[in-house]
Amino acid sequence: MLSSILALPTLGVLVNTLSAAEAAELAAPDLHTYRPAFFSSEEWAFLLAACDRLIPADGRGPGALETNVPVFIDQQLHGDFGREIYLQGPFDTQAPKELGYQLPYTPQEIYRRGIKLTDAYCREHYHLRFSALDAAKQDAVLKALQGNDIHFADGGDSALKASQFFGELLADSKNGYLSDPMYGGNKGMKAWIAIGFPGARASFLEWVSQHNVKYPLGPVSLKGLRA
Repeated sequence: MLSSILALPTLGVLVNTLSAAEAAELAAPDLHTYRPAFFSSEEWAFLLAACDRLIPADGRGPGALETNVPVFIDQQLHGDFGREIYLQGPFDTQAPKELGYQLPYTPQEIYRRGIKLTDAYCREHYHLRFSALDAAKQDAVLKALQGNDIHFADGGDSALKASQFFGELLADSKNGYLSDPMYGGNKGMKAWIAIGFPGARASFLEWVSQHNVKYPLGPVSLKGLRA
């Protein structure tokens, strides 16, 4: 008990020396210990691997794993975004994209089906799940999904195309990377810092007309945290 009491002032000093962004990063979920609310363990392994290849930490900016993009996707799918969608047909899965959403699936179902079918393709061609492949093979699979070179109909799903699953995954990864940290992604506002985005600052009109001048202030989150 005495050792715990003596440690408290040290902890207070440590917190007071952190910036708001650093404190927010400490408060954000740790990706290595995070327990997904929606994804199964196998689906979660797929998502981690796929996000890491879509937005890799290659030195030009923080990667998807560094910014908790998978956490954002998991929390969004677990909430209303994952299940609250109009699903009264008829649907025309062959309709042009200009006619809007034509899938008889919620976002939750798109991920469940897409991951299952992609892993089945990987086991057939590489004898491993997607998450167990090396980076080059994972990139090849993602490109095959994007180009509809993987035929989900062969796996028993004639409604969902590989490119539709890939598009959903890519769009959600981008959203998680660039969203406000309150939604689970963009941990520590790292993505905003990397691109110089001011975030939710109330006003920065004085900088709009100053072309080729670097914005000097860090981003602010919707909750008022500053980086």
